[in-house]
Amino acid sequence: MRAMQIPSDHPLLLRIVDDLAEHGWSQQNLFLPDALTRALAAECRQRAAEGELAPAAVGRGPFSEIREGIRGDHIQWIEPGQAQACDHYLALMDSLREAMNRGLFLGLEDFESHFALYPPGAFYLRHVDRFRDDDRRMVSAVLYLNDEWLPEHGGQLRMYLDESLEQDVVPIGGCLVVFLSGDIPHEVLPATRDRLSLTGWFRRRGNELF
Repeated sequence: MRAMQIPSDHPLLLRIVDDLAEHGWSQQNLFLPDALTRALAAECRQRAAEGELAPAAVGRGPFSEIREGIRGDHIQWIEPGQAQACDHYLALMDSLREAMNRGLFLGLEDFESHFALYPPGAFYLRHVDRFRDDDRRMVSAVLYLNDEWLPEHGGQLRMYLDESLEQDVVPIGGCLVVFLSGDIPHEVLPATRDRLSLTGWFRRRGNELF
């Protein structure tokens, strides 16, 4: 089966570009077909069952450390060629990368992404996605993989859009949230059940300080 790429001028991708230009973020509740969402969720659960997901660290490089009082998710990075469902997703993200470059002139060069599983009660305190010493991450993208998720299950993504405006996103399967990595602080609220996602970043060529 060929990778599920769509044209970079697809109306769905253009809506995301327009939202980013106007608001700095976009929420698309039906970004993926149900079958692909289920396949990605199954891949995440299989990796978790095989012990491949590891506790996520805070910081990067020599300064990274596991701090469950800040974040409690378990992650594994995805790479091309590992699984057909992941390859489909990466192809869609490359189409979105091209659309954002064409519409927003961001100079995005690549996309990195990992599975994230938050066990019940886990959270991630308020933060921004761009490192202080590495400015490559430009646009964050979170795809939710949760079947039959209800608001009372918790686990919302809370974005702080300005001093007085918050936006909560319920992590329903197939929903994609995209936002400017350095501009929108956000947190993950605790949930009552496992919370699955693919979290990733579109990156430009940057200036690393070490």
